[in-house]
Amino acid sequence: MRVLVLGSTGSIGTQTLDVIDHLHALGERGEGARRYEIVGLAGGHNTDLLAEQASRHGVSSVVSAGDDDEGLPGSAAAGQVERLARDESTRPDVVVAAIVGAAGIRSTLAAAELGLDLALANKESLVAAGELVVGACRASGARLLPVDSEHAALWHAALSFAGPGYAPPAPLASNIRRLVLTASGGPFRDAAAWPAPRLASVTPEEALAHPTWDMGPKVTVDCASLTNKAMELIEAHWLYGLPEDRLDVLVHPQSTLHSMVEGVDGSFIAQLGPTDMRAPIQQALTFPDRVEPASGRMALDTLTGLDFHAPDESRFGAIALARRVMRAGGSAGAVVNGANEEAVGAFLDGRLPFDRITALASEALDGLGTHPLHSLEDVWRADEAARAFVRERVQPAGAGPAR
Repeated sequence: MRVLVLGSTGSIGTQTLDVIDHLHALGERGEGARRYEIVGLAGGHNTDLLAEQASRHGVSSVVSAGDDDEGLPGSAAAGQVERLARDESTRPDVVVAAIVGAAGIRSTLAAAELGLDLALANKESLVAAGELVVGACRASGARLLPVDSEHAALWHAALSFAGPGYAPPAPLASNIRRLVLTASGGPFRDAAAWPAPRLASVTPEEALAHPTWDMGPKVTVDCASLTNKAMELIEAHWLYGLPEDRLDVLVHPQSTLHSMVEGVDGSFIAQLGPTDMRAPIQQALTFPDRVEPASGRMALDTLTGLDFHAPDESRFGAIALARRVMRAGGSAGAVVNGANEEAVGAFLDGRLPFDRITALASEALDGLGTHPLHSLEDVWRADEAARAFVRERVQPAGAGPAR
């Protein structure tokens, strides 16, 4: 199997290479179903790590964010997708889409249009441009193999209803009533310790102290505000084709049950597993096979309980904002995603209070409205308008947080 890894120097990208090393070892022992060849790597600005990865895996097709044309984010990775796909000897069987943020949309859409299966970790592709990406997949036959732990769990559970060959964005089986995503709740899930007024003084260090998952800074801050879960609701809307009233969230602090599917008969199929992102990565790369896990195994006798409760929407408004986005459609996702990315960056720079991140995204949607999406240019226009909206409302560098 030929694999192109986009975002190889990030958290998901480096773990993907770990999984491929594990699958290579299984293959050498005769325990793997397939052989894996990395045909290309696209990384960020950590060019030393990118060069080391290319050397270690014998990869000649390598691009970085610094190669982007005319400042267009993701253009180098999109060009690499198109270049490799033209040659049958390098055409990827699967593209791991793990570039963080809106910069990953261009290459995700390019792969979808070319009919390449996507192991999708770039949630912004569906949040901001789901209509375009899913439309391209349905036209080309590309499959979206979810890498987010929650969506991988939904996919895993949905196989019990839809059959062993099911993969998004194919329609779900009619015997499924709803999908329930679980959330860790992040570092501020304890309302007594973190009442709403205290959220205004959260520091980046506190927001980055996630209790269970090891992720990059942007995603970790999104988890702290429940924005990551809001984005995942929008992702599920596009991946599985369900309206917002058939998608729910439950906070599950142990993070061992990753999501569940409810059948029309009231039964639930849930997926449990280690809190290790290598598990969903391996599921996407090996589908429909199952082999020895890179992530290790869960010791069920060590579980102390499985707790669930509704998210606290009085302190965190991101879930309600996601439902607005799904109902509005069009450019709403691009507006909220762009505004959130800009606001998170300002928070990490010390220029915006934590509790203003989601508020600014909501205000951007109110102020900018929504428009139909006909092309990627419509996504970029909405994205830039949202970023400009936020930039006008945050303090310049060195000025301290703005209210």
